[in-house]
Amino acid sequence: MSIKPEKNMKKVIYGLIFSLVVVSGLVFANREIKREPSKKSTPKLLSIAERKAELKKWEATPAGIKYKKWEASPEGKKVLAGAAKISKHMSSFTNMEAVVTSLSLPPGSLLGFGVMARINGDDYIISFGLEESDKNFFNLTNEFQQLHSLKVNDKIIIRSHSVSYAPKYSYPIVSGDYVERDNKIIYKRAPRKGGC
Repeated sequence: MSIKPEKNMKKVIYGLIFSLVVVSGLVFANREIKREPSKKSTPKLLSIAERKAELKKWEATPAGIKYKKWEASPEGKKVLAGAAKISKHMSSFTNMEAVVTSLSLPPGSLLGFGVMARINGDDYIISFGLEESDKNFFNLTNEFQQLHSLKVNDKIIIRSHSVSYAPKYSYPIVSGDYVERDNKIIYKRAPRKGGC
């Protein structure tokens, strides 16, 4: 009779150890499954040849065909020439003198807050991005507050890191990173969180 309880005890211990091994294996396997998508989400850098091939594929799509037509049109050439005219200022992040020509962007614009300005005889959209609504009702600070004081014909100094364009817009789009009026900084883009 004393043998049976020992056998039962051994069965219980083996059962518990087996269960523990199975559960540990499932937990470990689940952890590996959860990790795997993060590896896939990291985009692989394409070679120059691969990028050219992707561009060729895109140019054959309806959006690519429309873009190529716009690029060859007089309006597209004008926008591209305007962007090229100030590209040196973008790469060196140097001052550009500008005159505010409008306090609103073209109708249907989806660029957030911005103004129109003339730089060296050409018109540009100066886009500052979306205005975030302040979650704290009592905190009245707004990063664009001083920009809202701009008036048509104000002379300003602009610095930017990028100029872009799109068929939807008749003007090059300058990303407003720094604005000065009357030797006073009225806007300086805050560095991105977690970025350089």
